[in-house]
Amino acid sequence: MIGRIRGLLVEKTPGHALVECSGLGYEIDIPYTTFFHLPETGQEVTLHTHFAVREDAQSLFGFVSRLDRDLFRLLIKVNGVGPKLAVGILSGLDAQQFIRCVEARDVNSLVKLPGVGKKTAERLLIEMTDRIGQLEGQFIPTAPGVTGSGGLQAAPVANHDPREEAESALISLGYKPQEAARAIAKVAEPDMTSESLIRLALRNMIPAG
Repeated sequence: MIGRIRGLLVEKTPGHALVECSGLGYEIDIPYTTFFHLPETGQEVTLHTHFAVREDAQSLFGFVSRLDRDLFRLLIKVNGVGPKLAVGILSGLDAQQFIRCVEARDVNSLVKLPGVGKKTAERLLIEMTDRIGQLEGQFIPTAPGVTGSGGLQAAPVANHDPREEAESALISLGYKPQEAARAIAKVAEPDMTSESLIRLALRNMIPAG
């Protein structure tokens, strides 16, 4: 089991990170709530990880906080919730927001998440009510993930269109193309980065609760 990785952040894109540790490059799937907290490429990063092995694939999932990682592990135990859906849930709501939804029995916020219908939302509330007690007392750092202040700056990307990248990111998360386009258009302003567009679009689509 690979429980934590600390190394150099080589690449980062919405949903994915490449971290070099002791000469090895680890490809890690991450939720957007973790992507927003990553440092610039070239800096050191620490991710709490979950290693999933299936017959057809081996995947490493990374989270900026241990609380998010431990919630991910509880989510994938829920009937009908696999790693992809769990990452989608944690892309729209971080662990603290999800816990508040469960405590408030807030179905409406959960059904706004891609891939979560009313039945799945109700199942999450029922099965997670007793489990979230296992997460109590965990500490989330004020500036998670970043362990160094120096480092290289990310190189600019040629032919980079932040709006197209943000729309593609939302589509990959499970939103329909029309929903993604509308969400980005609603928050877009000149010179905004794709990260800012994604963050604001998700905030509008999924209330903090």
